[in-house]
Amino acid sequence: MAAERAPRVFSLDQCADQYVIALAPRSTIVGVSPRVGAWDSYLRKQADGLPRRRATSESVLASQAQLVVSNWGGDARLDEALRRHQIAVVRIMGTDTFAGVRANIRLVAQALGQSPRGEALIRGMDAQLAAAAGRWKGQGALYLTPGGFTSGDGTLIDAILQGAGLSNAAPGHGFRAVPLERLVMHPPSGVVLGFFDGPAAGTQWGPGHEPVLRAVTNGRTLDSLPASVLGCPAWFAGDAVQSLASRAPQ
Repeated sequence: MAAERAPRVFSLDQCADQYVIALAPRSTIVGVSPRVGAWDSYLRKQADGLPRRRATSESVLASQAQLVVSNWGGDARLDEALRRHQIAVVRIMGTDTFAGVRANIRLVAQALGQSPRGEALIRGMDAQLAAAAGRWKGQGALYLTPGGFTSGDGTLIDAILQGAGLSNAAPGHGFRAVPLERLVMHPPSGVVLGFFDGPAAGTQWGPGHEPVLRAVTNGRTLDSLPASVLGCPAWFAGDAVQSLASRAPQ
């Protein structure tokens, strides 16, 4: 009965794929992005057998979709073209808070006619956050990617660190590069790695920087978070918080 009431849905990008796969009845999914099965896709295993289509108006129209979900895929011109054909468009918003994640889940779930599924995702995430709260007791930690970037306040990474009871050691607001000299001269007491499970994790800073990275992270790495839980403002950011909390001293 749920599938009978749900619209035929097409997701334009990898982030939207996660929402659609988790919330929509499978029989109503008429298109997912070509990257749905990529190494950093959270629900890549559940994507097997789903039709993979490019984010174009031609693809959407050919699929006979009634609803399109996107995060960064497509643009305003595509949205306008789809709406001219009476195809609804829902955009997942970037957010730096778990409240924003809840709002995104409810937005997509309501558009799909699947609010109970959305509320179940929220309850699961909130249970993770409640169990993780304060576990690191305020220890400082610097988030670090293979490209040498960190994440200050005003980001979902900051919310993830705080969710596990960590104090974000990154200076300033938003994402920024971390000078190697700063890491060497003032190494953080703790490091949280992100995206180091990817195929390019050992190459982005270049081989000359690898000894510095090893020196800074050796004995200081609190956790290494997979890209699949970091690349989209979604409920599985709770997995990142849970993973960090599980490594806190007892």
